[in-house]
Amino acid sequence: MTRKPSLLLLAGALLATAAGAADTDAVVQAWPARRPLRDAALEARVEAALKTLSLRQKIGQMTQPEIGAITPDEVREYAIGTVLNGGGGWPGQDRAATPAQWRALSEQFQAAALQATPGIPLLWGTDAVHGHNNVRGATLFPHNIALGATRDADLVRDIGRATARAVRASGLHWAFAPTLAVVQDIRWGRTYESFGADPALVKRLGQASVEGLQEGMKDGRGVLATAKHYIADGGTRRGIDQGVSPATPAELAQVHGAGYLGALDAGVLTVMASFSSWTDSAGHVEHGKMHGNRLLMTGVLKDRLAFDGLIVSDWDGIGQVPGCTVDDCPAAINAGIDVVMVPLHWKPFIANTVKAVEQGRIPIARVDDAVRRILRVKLSLAATTPVPATVEALQAPELARRAVRESLVLLKHSPGLLPLKPTARVLVVGPAADSLAHQSGGWSVTWQGRDTSNVDYPQGTTLLAALRQRLGATRVSYDADGSQSDPKDFDAVIAVLAETPYAEGEGDVRITENLRHSRRHPQDEAVLQRVSGRGAPVVTLLYSGRPLYVNDLANRSDAFIAAWQPGTEGAGLADLLVAPADGKPWPGFTGRLSFPWPAGPCQFSAREARPWWPVGGGLSGRETRADARPLPEPADPAPICPL
Repeated sequence: MTRKPSLLLLAGALLATAAGAADTDAVVQAWPARRPLRDAALEARVEAALKTLSLRQKIGQMTQPEIGAITPDEVREYAIGTVLNGGGGWPGQDRAATPAQWRALSEQFQAAALQATPGIPLLWGTDAVHGHNNVRGATLFPHNIALGATRDADLVRDIGRATARAVRASGLHWAFAPTLAVVQDIRWGRTYESFGADPALVKRLGQASVEGLQEGMKDGRGVLATAKHYIADGGTRRGIDQGVSPATPAELAQVHGAGYLGALDAGVLTVMASFSSWTDSAGHVEHGKMHGNRLLMTGVLKDRLAFDGLIVSDWDGIGQVPGCTVDDCPAAINAGIDVVMVPLHWKPFIANTVKAVEQGRIPIARVDDAVRRILRVKLSLAATTPVPATVEALQAPELARRAVRESLVLLKHSPGLLPLKPTARVLVVGPAADSLAHQSGGWSVTWQGRDTSNVDYPQGTTLLAALRQRLGATRVSYDADGSQSDPKDFDAVIAVLAETPYAEGEGDVRITENLRHSRRHPQDEAVLQRVSGRGAPVVTLLYSGRPLYVNDLANRSDAFIAAWQPGTEGAGLADLLVAPADGKPWPGFTGRLSFPWPAGPCQFSAREARPWWPVGGGLSGRETRADARPLPEPADPAPICPL
């Protein structure tokens, strides 16, 4: 027997429905409405191409395998539309593969795709996040956190152009960059991928990056940029990678959405979904994983913001949606994912997705919408390129050197110490001084960036090498741990301290851990103790992916420089350490912090009230007076931070 619902229950259900609609409307209305701008001729080509595809070919267009898990013959057989190489993925799994070898594999994939779907090219995507960082011989630029310190949109645009040229040289078409996160907690291991804590700065530099990457797409010079990771990846509670981001609808749009508005203004054609989740902290509503969030991907991005390009999932990201696996997720496609990154399990994904469409669990209209978007993007750029497949095309050393020079932030300085004279005798200490892996950080040749050596960066110059070039080899002594030399025999000591390279996940500072660099890297503290106060001034550089608590290290230094992860051009560091020998003026330090620098080991928030240095802080090196007071050091040098 079926019971009839009471009037009270019906009223409650209606109220709940109305409240849900109001919440949804508030989320959408928090964003500015935009109107689509479509090219009628392009749309006609898209519709004509769509009609030539079978259901299986449409699903093939939506599928993105990793190059190590697919062959050109399989691209042809399954009508695959896009491929990617992961961090540490190279043609033939050879990290020394040349641009010509990359190009040759790309051309094989492309020929196979055009045989399967004539007139519809294949796209190859790569994480080119600070230059074409997967390819040996490419110039690696400073990471975004350093570029944020330059505040120079023209520089960021130029780096986008240079990166696009390098990507095109290897036959690829799509850069998974820039990251548009507005980081709220610097414990997040991807903090260095962010331009800063200021939404306006992220918007301005993110827009410039997209403009630079995509310039010249129609003639084969530019590449597709990717606005990522949509959305609020930098707002997760406690900085936990792939965690939950609590934000009101207004904060979501105005803080975390700022970079996307800039990217849309620049004409970005692809957006990558975030691994993270969103909780509406105003309505106390848990919206769950972004890969399954129809409200934000379709309701906001595609409808409200009129985004006509494609949304790509992250690596196996669909598998995190409730009820899904890495090879079967109608919910993610229905929510708005157009290209599904299924690096290894792409064959069962195709079979499962075709079946889901045939069973009506994925509407064919949703499939057609996804493929239209893919075709619209593909037909907006040239698949072939005039850029030569040479190592020279991968390189832009002078541009990178300028970026390094403009990004360094001077946090402490004894007036008159810098620049050093061109005739100075210096002692260099710290293993990182001669390590391009530490100088480059994560996403450098390999994913985490730490399983590399100087051999993997044949184009690079370490700080040690740059100083020897600038001062002369006889004036530079290197003592890695500082135990074999007497500092008083030198005019200055240059100490290079560094975080171990890391990328997402593994770079997080875990809950209850603190930001004290000396706790995680006690060998750096030991090196500095051996040379500090022993007859020569100490200039300390810190390679890091985020601001860190360094009061103990700064107190043992006469100058302290936030060098970030400067990349392959160590000469940019030497430019500010040593006065020009040709009589040209010394440029001084122009970099200014895009995140606050913590005064305590548990100061994680970008909104910290009393940092050592605020956003915008930094010295020029030309000051005639200095604050000589030592920084406070806590009685407990390694506290357990509160949750």
